[in-house]
Parts: sequence; C-alpha cells; structure tokens
Amino acid sequence: MDRTNSRLQPVSGEAMDRVLPRRRRWLRGAPVAAVAVAGAVAAYLALRPDPARTLAVDTTRIEISPVVRGRFDDYVQVRARATPARTTFIDTAQGGQVEAIHVEDGAKVEAGQLLVDLSNTALQLDVISREAQITEQLNALRGLELAHEQNRLAHKREVVEVDYQISRLTRRTAREDLLAEGGVVSRGEQEDLVEELAYYKRRRAVQLESFAAADRLQRAQLVQLRAASIQLERNIEIARHNMDTLHVRAQIAGQLTAFTLEVGQSLAAGERIAQIDDPSRFKLTAEIDEFYLGRVDAGQRADYELDGHTYQLRVGRIRPQVQNGRFEADLQFDGTAPTDVHRGQTAQLRLQLGQPTDAILVPNAAFYHDTGGSWVFVVSSDHRRAVRRTVRLGRRNPQFIEVLDGLRAGEEIVTSAYTNYLDTDRLEVGP
Repeated sequence: MDRTNSRLQPVSGEAMDRVLPRRRRWLRGAPVAAVAVAGAVAAYLALRPDPARTLAVDTTRIEISPVVRGRFDDYVQVRARATPARTTFIDTAQGGQVEAIHVEDGAKVEAGQLLVDLSNTALQLDVISREAQITEQLNALRGLELAHEQNRLAHKREVVEVDYQISRLTRRTAREDLLAEGGVVSRGEQEDLVEELAYYKRRRAVQLESFAAADRLQRAQLVQLRAASIQLERNIEIARHNMDTLHVRAQIAGQLTAFTLEVGQSLAAGERIAQIDDPSRFKLTAEIDEFYLGRVDAGQRADYELDGHTYQLRVGRIRPQVQNGRFEADLQFDGTAPTDVHRGQTAQLRLQLGQPTDAILVPNAAFYHDTGGSWVFVVSSDHRRAVRRTVRLGRRNPQFIEVLDGLRAGEEIVTSAYTNYLDTDRLEVGP
C-alpha cells in the first residue's frame, strides 16, 4: 500500500468506541432520597427539645399548687419585743467620785428616792469662792447705800441751813428798808443785806442742782451693783443646785436598771449611770423586712394574740435606718393592754398593710425566693410537663402572693424550690 495514500484516508472512530454497562433504575432516585433524609434530620434537630434546657424530675420531688381567685388579706407577720413605753435616763450633772450606793440594780424605786452620793472637791471649792464673792459684793452694796444716805442727809442739812439764812435775811431786809426810808440805816448796809440774800438764794439753787446730780449718779451705781448682786445670787443658786446633784435621786417611780456603780468609782460629767423604766406601760418594737419599708406608715393597725385574747396596737415611731436587711417600728397598745408583759418578751404580730381585696392568688412558697416572682413553671393539664412562663406578681402575705399578670385561675404551678431548675425551660414530670 502506498504510504502517501494511507495518510490521506479518513480515520474511522470505530476503534475508540466502548460498550458502557446499563445503569440500574433504583439508583436514579438516590440523590433525591439523600436530600429528603438530610431535611428530615435537620427538622428533627431544629424541633426537638434542647436537652440542656429540659430536665426530667420525679413527681415526689416537686410540689404543685393551684392558682385560685380569692380574698387577699394584705398583712405581714412580724416579730417584736416588749420595751417600756417610757424610760428615764439618769446622768451625772457634774461628775465626781462615788461615795455611797443606796439601792441595787433592778430594784423598784420611788420618785425622789436617793440612789447614790458623789463627792466633787472642785465643785465644793467653786461654791465657797462664789459665796465669798457675793458676800463681798453685798457688803459693797450696803456701804454704797450708807454713803448715799449720808450724802443725802448732808445735802438736806445744807439746804435747811440755806433756807434759814434766806428767811432771816428776807425779814431783816424788809425792816432795813423801812429804817432806810427814815434815815436810820445807811443805804450801804441795806445793799449789803440785799446782796447777802441774793447769795444765799444762788447758793440754794446750786445746792439743789448738786444734790440732784449726786443722787442720780449714786442711784445708777446702786442699780448696777444690785444687778451684779442678783446675778451673783443666781450663780450661787446654780452652784448650790450643782452641789445637790451630787446626791443623785430618782426622777420618777419605776424599776431601776443598768445600775452598775461601785464605791470609789470616778464618773465624768454627763455620764449615764442608770435608767428607770415605767413598769406599768409597755410598747412593742418590731423588726420588719426592708421589703416593706415603703408600705409601713404611722397609725397602721396590728393584732397581738396572747393567752386567747387579741390586743390592738397602732404603729407609732418608725426608724427607717436599715440594718441586716431590717428596720424597726414602735407599736403602742390601742386600748386595753396585757398586764403580764415583761421587758424583752417577744411577740408575734399581724401587721395590717392595706384593705382586703379580691385577686388571683398563688401560695407564698419557696419558688418566690428563687425567682423573685418574675417567672414560674406552669404545669400542663396532664401533669406530665411544666413549662417556664414569665409572670408579674404583686403583694404577698405569709400565705399567698397576689398575681398581677401571666396566670389564670384554675392553672397549676410548681411552688417548691427552683434551685436546681434556674437554667431550665421545661420540666418533664414522671414517676
């Protein structure tokens, strides 16, 4: 065969073809099935409960209570202690050293009864000094009064003498005028008498003016000196009263407490040494949770049950200072008060915060302390699950909590503690 002709001939594709095996029919739907399976798995994963938010619990480990509609009595139970309604404190006015003790701590005392004697040397010396000052001042006053009286009498004598001379010269001048007209007496003698009479008249005016000025000055001195003497007398009275306070006495009748002095003990001025309680009148001091601070007001009513009797009290003074999560309020008995109350005795009170109202209620149980009333587990009708739900709770008393929103009467909730379920959305309840 010619080589040239063989290159020009067309090449057949028969040698490149190969027989493929025939596919089976069931493999054609495999991709569709795979997609369907993947979608189902994804749906299951998306819709199935989150195992981290679901918890299975035994029925015996939880407590279920119904949501009801009823009367909500707005009160709170508080614990109180009995304290005297009136307490008088005994302090030292001047201080000193204890010389004698006349009563014992806890004794019943009467008003004015002597309790303790104190000594204060500095106070005694001060009283002696003040007495000497006032004695000196009074002596000076008496001396000034005597001098004033002597001056007054001297001026009076001088005025009497001048008046006598004026009277004598007036009569003589009248006679001398008659004699001068008859030529018996010279005009010179008559003129001398007239001048002498005028002199005594001028002297009398000066004497009266001098007496008035001296009397005015001396009276002013007497007023100042008497005022100073009165002030000194008041000071000495105060000093003597301070001396009397060294003999400490009971201001009122009652029971003496906190009286722990010893003979020879030194006390500072103003130091408290005892107190006297009125044993016939008591009040109750209650410690109340700070949660109720804004809801407790003066005048609110409280009930106190003792030996089968109920006594009424009213809130008086409120101390808003919070300590250890509590504040204090004083309650006075309204009307009849028990007779067998003792200082320090404790009592359980029912403090009324508001008027009773109709409301939806849930029990005041352990769940509230874990959630603060912001959510609860609502139990399904078949009691097989409990789902977390946001709610809004309001007032509460020792028995019930008022429901403001989120629950209906007839539903049931889990009221036991939520300590182990705080991160759980659903409880699977089973045996």
